[in-house]
Amino acid sequence: MGMKERIAEIHATMTEELGMAASTEKIEEIRVKMLGKKGELTALLRGMGQLAPEDRPKAGQMINEAREKLTAILEAKAAEIKAKEREEALKRETIDVTQPAELPRVGSQHPINLVMDQLVECFTGMGFEVLEGPEIELDHYNFELMNIPKNHPARDAQDTFYVDDNIVLRTHTSPMQARAMLTRKPPIRVICPGRVYRADEVDATHSPVFHQMEGLVVDKDVNMADLRGTLNAFAEKLYGKGITTRFRPSFFPFTEPSTEVDLTCSNCHGKGCRVCKGTGWIEVLGAGMVNPKVLEMCGIDSSVYSGFAFGIGLERIAMLRYGISDMRLLYEGDVRFLGQFRK
Repeated sequence: MGMKERIAEIHATMTEELGMAASTEKIEEIRVKMLGKKGELTALLRGMGQLAPEDRPKAGQMINEAREKLTAILEAKAAEIKAKEREEALKRETIDVTQPAELPRVGSQHPINLVMDQLVECFTGMGFEVLEGPEIELDHYNFELMNIPKNHPARDAQDTFYVDDNIVLRTHTSPMQARAMLTRKPPIRVICPGRVYRADEVDATHSPVFHQMEGLVVDKDVNMADLRGTLNAFAEKLYGKGITTRFRPSFFPFTEPSTEVDLTCSNCHGKGCRVCKGTGWIEVLGAGMVNPKVLEMCGIDSSVYSGFAFGIGLERIAMLRYGISDMRLLYEGDVRFLGQFRK
């Protein structure tokens, strides 16, 4: 078979295969097969050494002309295939803006965060400053400066997680009282929200991890009437008009006198119901006047200054506010439960 016939055969074969090609990948396969380094047309060039010297120029010209024509045909087909593929891709990727879309799921604030934000807003509105402190605390701040020295029986009631003899997971946010009084001069008016830890068994009303908000006021002539007025303002802000406080005697080492504080039941407004067990009152927090020993240990002259402190359990407030009967629901991360608090 002569050179001319061989080139015509390659031309016919390539044209036929290009006619059946339907993708850019197939086009590339044909290019490599016919025009590549090991392609059929390149093989003709390599075989020119077997021709007579006088026939080589003409054969080389024929092969080069064939390469140009075949390359042009291949590029035209490749452009056609690419245009078709682009058009098909655009059809696949077209967005119907009139089609109703599935809305993304939106998260919600946790009820503990909701209550914390409400309390922070309430107390900052009364001039309190927000302080935060370490959750891994020195025994010195967690107990000793709170008038709970080593071997004090009150330590047994705290069910403390000890890291070592001098480091604990804080059992209350009260250490921030000491930190505030040691680093500031009166007047002091701060609230300290945060997580606290006690070695409690998990049940409907207890958890080893929970949240408190400590409040502290130190100034001249501070008394129980100031404490009650502050807590009455807090109660009305949180639950509405007509909610007031009731103080019952209690004992805390860091306050003297100490009191348990009840609020008018927000469900029945004092008439008696299932929520308050018919009493009209619900216990929500502990409070009292700062023990003079605590003031003195923190470098504040108790003959000149006095103060009050209170500690609010945020889980307790959240459960009362939202009618939650089991504390465990607050920590299990069930989106069906948490979704109810979406704004």
